[in-house]
Amino acid sequence: MSNADVEAGGPAGREATTGIKPPPGRYNPSGNGPNAVAPAPPPFYYYDQAGGAGAAPPDVGGAAGGDSPTWPCSWWLRKYGALDWYGVVHGNQAWRLETSTWLHAGLIHLAANMISLLIIGIRLEQQFGFWKVGLVYLVSGFGGSVLSVLFISRNGITVGASGALFGLLGAMLSELITNWTIYSNRCAAMVNLIIIAAINLALGILPRVDNFAHIGGFATGFLLGFVLLIQPQFGWSEQVSSAKSKYNAFQIILLTLSVALLIAGFAAGLVSVFKGVDGNAHCSWCHYLTCVPTSSWKCDK
Repeated sequence: MSNADVEAGGPAGREATTGIKPPPGRYNPSGNGPNAVAPAPPPFYYYDQAGGAGAAPPDVGGAAGGDSPTWPCSWWLRKYGALDWYGVVHGNQAWRLETSTWLHAGLIHLAANMISLLIIGIRLEQQFGFWKVGLVYLVSGFGGSVLSVLFISRNGITVGASGALFGLLGAMLSELITNWTIYSNRCAAMVNLIIIAAINLALGILPRVDNFAHIGGFATGFLLGFVLLIQPQFGWSEQVSSAKSKYNAFQIILLTLSVALLIAGFAAGLVSVFKGVDGNAHCSWCHYLTCVPTSSWKCDK
């Protein structure tokens, strides 16, 4: 095994860092890719197999990742838990579906995500508490990883907490819907949330951003919000003499449907993941959800 293979994230590098030897004909590393782009807000970063950073902060300019906390290379991230299709599907490393949400593409990526977490998470935690919001965050990150691994390049890895952050955005939207009766200015609040979510998801069409993690995290958080963030309807009193029930029929229906969709979605997603299903093979246009080619950049399918 040569040092060059390890540094490049090639077959020898994969075997050294993950203990998995890729079979012939399945592993096809490629160092070619579009120029790095630094979208905002902080994305779920995608790294190409050859070790080059797939999405770089502006001051990096797309340079290949190095072995440093500021800009770690792909083989280092893979070793410590990045979302790696081959490791999850053939290496019995399902833990990567969660650990990848705790890894970041350097200090700038980490700082940007933590600032976003403070902005999004503080109000939710103040209103609903640490445990409920923490559960939404963790499960949404996992849900984003499940969808991501179905569409991720077989020669790539992804890292970042953006799937979990999008889950909090989705939960904020569903919380507003299910607790509609207790809010004032709710229409304006809903429009603002929808615009923010749409802009953030639209930025995911830039190259080297794993928008499937964003979409999966948002959808998971949206459903979890109906389950975990439900509040008593307006006018309900905890006293026994209260004529109103604690939750109205609308809230109960949304909760029931959300639980069913979460169970069905995770069951179908995980079965598909561990069967090695390639989502792109069953959806010819889905790759446009994560990257739309233009005259300024190309996209890897």
